[in-house]
Amino acid sequence: MKMNEKEIEKLIEKGESQGVEFKESLGLKDEIGECVSAFSNTNKGLILVGVSDSGEIKGVQIGRKTIEGLANYIKQHADNPIYPKIKVETSDGKNMIVIEVDEHSEKPVFFRGEAYGKVGKSVHKLSASEIRKLAKESKKSYWGEQVCEDAGLEDIDEEKVKWYLKQRETARNISRKTKISTKKLLQNIKALHNNQPTNAGILFFGKFPQKFLPNARLRIVRFKGTKVIHPTLDTANCEGTIWEMISTAEDFIRKNIRLLGTRTERSFRREDKFEYPIRALREAIINALIHRNYFETGDVRVFIFDNRIEIINPGTFPKGVTPKNPKHKPVNEILCQLIYDVGFIEKYGSGIYMMRNLCKKWGNKEPYYRLHPVETKIIFESKIKEPTFIEIEKDILERLNKRQIKAIDYLKHKGRITTEEYVKLVKISLRTAKRDLLDLKDKRIIQFVGPPKIGYYCLNGTVNGTVKRRSK
Repeated sequence: MKMNEKEIEKLIEKGESQGVEFKESLGLKDEIGECVSAFSNTNKGLILVGVSDSGEIKGVQIGRKTIEGLANYIKQHADNPIYPKIKVETSDGKNMIVIEVDEHSEKPVFFRGEAYGKVGKSVHKLSASEIRKLAKESKKSYWGEQVCEDAGLEDIDEEKVKWYLKQRETARNISRKTKISTKKLLQNIKALHNNQPTNAGILFFGKFPQKFLPNARLRIVRFKGTKVIHPTLDTANCEGTIWEMISTAEDFIRKNIRLLGTRTERSFRREDKFEYPIRALREAIINALIHRNYFETGDVRVFIFDNRIEIINPGTFPKGVTPKNPKHKPVNEILCQLIYDVGFIEKYGSGIYMMRNLCKKWGNKEPYYRLHPVETKIIFESKIKEPTFIEIEKDILERLNKRQIKAIDYLKHKGRITTEEYVKLVKISLRTAKRDLLDLKDKRIIQFVGPPKIGYYCLNGTVNGTVKRRSK
């Protein structure tokens, strides 16, 4: 890859990253070799020799056999064989060696008997378990089509097979009446291999899938606030088949997000709808479950906050696929096909576009992604602009009465409350109401805004339901 001087300087200016490493001199041949192993095992990358860790161009002396000697050294000590592209580039009158390393098709790649990986800016030695997992992942066989260890035909639930046939008939107009045996059917759809259930088969038709696939879970948490350190209001550990987890998750979400009511233009009837488009959230959860990396031990998580929903799954987008460039390149092809058969997804490769369009029509911002080398997160923002959760010391909270706690919840959703509204809300006398509100004000939980007779209370640090910014 030929680069001009400006491109090199721009690359160096950005610093070391998941795809770029700096090495100060050719004297660090072993460290260079470790980086070659790391990029081969993780992702394509560049090694710039003659650049310090801080990004200062030191330069290297280039002799007649410098490049050849470096290439031979890497080749001699690498296993599997690897042939990186090595070139000399110049910047600020100084020579640098640029080593371009492609991700290897057969992993792991060792250097001097050790295998290395890359996470962010750091190169680390792979453990024995990481090496085994890397070797397993590099095989042509995918997770879904591998035989599920210790599982047998007795672990397949025939009622779930009947459910699949019924759903497929409804969604794809394929008759549920079949002349072949259940065993032959499961073999045809790759849920069985050599009379043993595959991983995909157990996850879709198994009686107790988590008995064999403990990481195939979906965990959902509803937080009171905007951070994971805030109290939890509700949780669910979804288990069962993949389609059972999807249904459980949808029920949980419906119970834990807000229902908005508006008046229609054509009548006085109310029109109720959730603060998020349920179909978009459902699609994101389906994507997280069918496209996740099941070789990873982590589970899929859904975090519901006051102002957003985050859906996180182990794994990354396949090569050549990004949120801006979505393509149908399934990580778990069998699961993807089975989910399509029962109508849980309508069209291959359209999920990201569908979620964007649904959010736009709903009046929400488009969902966006946070990508990490080991996991993928999609975020849906709420359309409701309200005060964020205000942390209250536990000892103070314990000294509040039930009426006052109810007032805090009311303020969190409505933004403001008058003394008269509080009287009606908790059904008490005006005198008791004033005493309750004054106590909350003295504890700095709420503040009074406006003239004495026509003002209102809001949560401390907010005005009229919005966060009050302090002047610098």
